[in-house]
Amino acid sequence: MILGRVCFTERETMGFWTLMEGLLLFANALAILNEDRFLAPKGWTLAELHQTGKRNSLKGQIVGLIHACQYMRLPLMLFNLIVIIVKLFSG
Repeated sequence: MILGRVCFTERETMGFWTLMEGLLLFANALAILNEDRFLAPKGWTLAELHQTGKRNSLKGQIVGLIHACQYMRLPLMLFNLIVIIVKLFSG
């Protein structure tokens, strides 16, 4: 901090790589949600949305995103492995 102004170093600014890591962590969080324990009691299942016909609502879009992340678990594991390897070598 210099005379009341904030000076950011390269590590403190959010770059594209940091944004991608954050999105990967968010996708991981959605992928591990258990439908039977967490989603079904709250009514956030695809089957319930198909019965009510509210697939294009915000709730329907969120449930679709959750199921897409759960479907793509194997690519998520590969992306996680790539990020871990890059972090090991880059510091």
